[in-house]
Amino acid sequence: MDKIKIGDIVFGKVTGIEKYGIFLSLDDNINGLIHISEISNSFVKNVNDYANIGETIKAKVIAIDHNYEKLKLSIKDIDYRSQKKFSGKIKETGGGFSILENSLDEWISGYDK
Repeated sequence: MDKIKIGDIVFGKVTGIEKYGIFLSLDDNINGLIHISEISNSFVKNVNDYANIGETIKAKVIAIDHNYEKLKLSIKDIDYRSQKKFSGKIKETGGGFSILENSLDEWISGYDK
């Protein structure tokens, strides 16, 4: 808990969804709540529209309760569902645009009909 600071972006697994917010579980048995008021800058009609149980999302730490080891979290101004960028190598197939080129005449003739 000492490693986490206000303003940090943390990843957590959605463990519960209630009318008033989304519960996240982080590593080291730390839990947090994204209150309905911290989900969006616009009106939130249904909290279930923003997350699914079991989904891993990221959230911004806006307050820390050290006594109960709980975090107050927000997803308002972050892309909370963005995943880590792909860092692998893309394998080239060698075909390039030839597949598209071979079908182009057929597509154009079908468009005229």
